[in-house]
Amino acid sequence: MPLHHPKHRHHHDEDVLPYHRSDDEAKPRRPYVPSSFPSSPASAAPPHRFLLLFAVVCLLLAVASLSFAVSVSRRPVPLQSPPDSVAFRCGRAEDSLRSFLASSGNYSAGDREKVLAVVGVHTELGSAARRAALRATWFPPNPEGVVSLEHGFGLSFRFVIRRTKDKEKMADLQKEVDMYHDFLFIDADEGTKPPEKMLAYFKAAYDMFHAEFYVKADDTIYLRPDRLAALLAKDRLHHRTYIGCMKKGPVVSDPNMKWYESSYGLLGNEYFMHASGSLYALSSEVVGAIATTNNDSLRMFDYEDVTIGSWMLAMNVNHEDNRAMCDSTCTPSSIAVWDSKTCSGSCNPIEKIRELHNTTLCSKSPTLPPEVEEEE
Repeated sequence: MPLHHPKHRHHHDEDVLPYHRSDDEAKPRRPYVPSSFPSSPASAAPPHRFLLLFAVVCLLLAVASLSFAVSVSRRPVPLQSPPDSVAFRCGRAEDSLRSFLASSGNYSAGDREKVLAVVGVHTELGSAARRAALRATWFPPNPEGVVSLEHGFGLSFRFVIRRTKDKEKMADLQKEVDMYHDFLFIDADEGTKPPEKMLAYFKAAYDMFHAEFYVKADDTIYLRPDRLAALLAKDRLHHRTYIGCMKKGPVVSDPNMKWYESSYGLLGNEYFMHASGSLYALSSEVVGAIATTNNDSLRMFDYEDVTIGSWMLAMNVNHEDNRAMCDSTCTPSSIAVWDSKTCSGSCNPIEKIRELHNTTLCSKSPTLPPEVEEEE
């Protein structure tokens, strides 16, 4: 509400309002006239004439002001154009979709948007063909589709990407951003290591969204958003939850072999249980703890999935193993399909994802299997 302040009197008010003065000062005084000449009534105007003149001047000013106000009100008022640039940022991180919607004047939201889950599909600058395959299949194809999926299932999808100092690459990416507006830029450069990139993603997503879960997905998987939403919406006893396809495996200590781990001395011969990196979800309380922790306080291993798994051990979370998140072929209950044994995702993701989408069992089967629907 506007605050009302007491009006202050100015010095010139005393000249206009003579009765504000003391009685002696308020009395009208005649000009000095030599005694040999009698005063004439016309030599000094009576006080009431000055007041009358002042009232007439005020009336004329009021009429002029009213006429001006009426003339202005009849003029067409130009519509206010939306601001040229409205950015939803957290440091160097930016949500391109909300920036676009706000700039178009069709969006209004608080600092943190409430959703069931943020699904960050991690991608790279040179993976435009993969993103095109996803938009042609299970990923929303345009801003309207992203908003519709958010309203329908509570899932807010974004392609998570890092910036680069290469002007040509950034120019190509900006064209894609301007066309689809479905990117979440994180506070990380192109050379940032995967574990550090993941930390930047969780920090940015937590600051921009008030979600029950924060999901990490690769751009090499086939996903059923409706089934993912059904999984995340279930009631759980544990507030700190880590959902994914849990696995263990040998720690590679030979630098000449694939999956070499430079910190093998801290791990022993076998990795602790952790979720496969292609798809997993962390509950809000878990991500909140990560987002508010100093970066230097978190140990970074060579691989993202191992690094996240080590943080989960330290935070005493509930590990929820769900094999439907890593099916190798489509089933009536599969949430995600990808080759977890020979590839990190699909070996030929562009062709494989389109092929899966053209299969009825993959893209057109009901959200829940018939037997589950009957039980409910």
